[in-house]
Amino acid sequence: MAYHQAGEQRKFQLQELDELRLDAYENARIYKKKERLPCRPKSKLRSRWDGPFVITNIFPHGAVQLKDEHTNNTFQVNGHQIKPFHEGPAPTINDIEIISLVEPTPPDGTT
Repeated sequence: MAYHQAGEQRKFQLQELDELRLDAYENARIYKKKERLPCRPKSKLRSRWDGPFVITNIFPHGAVQLKDEHTNNTFQVNGHQIKPFHEGPAPTINDIEIISLVEPTPPDGTT
């Protein structure tokens, strides 16, 4: 009878170990799922452009003082971080460009 009880006890131990292994596997899966979410960039290709700003002062060591026209705040940045803004010619009301949307014919004369 002692052998029978020892066998049953060993079966229960193996079942408990199997349950612990499955629980550990499930916990690892949940952890990996939660860990992956913050690693994704929210928007890698989003525009990081701010401005345009007005240059108020240029310092000899390469720093530039900028002024935000909307809030009138001034701040200093490295001169290498700013990009020049070239405003194109302002369109006038009388300037109209006509674009033909007719489909061109092939040069060899086939239709």
